[in-house]
Amino acid sequence: MNTPLAANARQSLTTVHGERILQLARETLDIEAAAVQQVGQRLTESFVHAVQRMLAVQGRVVVMGMGKSGHVGRKMAATLASTGTPALFVHPAEASHGDLGMVQAQDLVLALSNSGESDELTAILPVLKRLGIPLIAITGGLDSTLAHHADIVLDSGVAKEACPLNLAPTASTTAQLALGDALAVALLDARGFKAEDFARSHPGGALGRRLLTHVRDIMRQGDAVPSVSPSADFSALMREMSAKGLGASAIVDEQRRVLGIFTDGDLRRLIEKGVDLRALQAQDVMHAGPRTVNQNALAVEAAELMEQFKITSVLVVNDEGRLCGALNSNDLMRAKVI
Repeated sequence: MNTPLAANARQSLTTVHGERILQLARETLDIEAAAVQQVGQRLTESFVHAVQRMLAVQGRVVVMGMGKSGHVGRKMAATLASTGTPALFVHPAEASHGDLGMVQAQDLVLALSNSGESDELTAILPVLKRLGIPLIAITGGLDSTLAHHADIVLDSGVAKEACPLNLAPTASTTAQLALGDALAVALLDARGFKAEDFARSHPGGALGRRLLTHVRDIMRQGDAVPSVSPSADFSALMREMSAKGLGASAIVDEQRRVLGIFTDGDLRRLIEKGVDLRALQAQDVMHAGPRTVNQNALAVEAAELMEQFKITSVLVVNDEGRLCGALNSNDLMRAKVI
């Protein structure tokens, strides 16, 4: 709707000076960075106690918060859950209307409120206390209702918000978010949480594919693996390479132990040298002792091997050293390992 007010707003937007925009952006980042530093400097033994209580909990960490603190709380619960600490978010307003049943006696509640006086949150604090559920508070209101009910209080107070009106939650939510990340990092370290554990909770992501996909999951196998005996004539070697489309063929003995490999690049170099290929056998042209990878290795290890030695395909062997598969860079790309 093209009202005079809307027209004036558009005009004011077009006249905002670029330097003013940059100035406000830098001031916002400076204020929020300072707020996080100040929170870090105020950390005490209460943070250690909070981590210890969260480590000891038999159930889940139930994160609660209203408004912007609730948005931070959802992210906090997600970060905890993905780094080894079972967690979920429960909305305080919904908790008063039945969702409090999601909180069990073996759980722990992590409550966020900058003021510590959010009505929806304070309304359920007596119930949590009666149920004997441990309560950790992240708040800037150290003398608030939330702080008085909490077993452990983590100070997230800030000197001022980044908002020029000092109203919109900005620095305070950044401080909450940073404290949540600090808890998650301390917890994952205490649990001995590793990259493989992280990958198991992120199977659809790039890290999950890199850490959970094994060579055996994506390799070509059976009749799709090109191989010939050492005495195979050159024509048979070429037919095998053409039929299997790998751009290479393994040369194996009767027990399928890998003796060598012959690639498209080897063929090109022989032609350039003018070698008479008709009388040659596979053992005459193969590269002996080629690079191989075990079928149980991670696919990313195969990718690193190819990159290190500037090769585009690699033969796969089992624990007995027998040929059981093959893969090339296209196979790795299809599996989204690279």
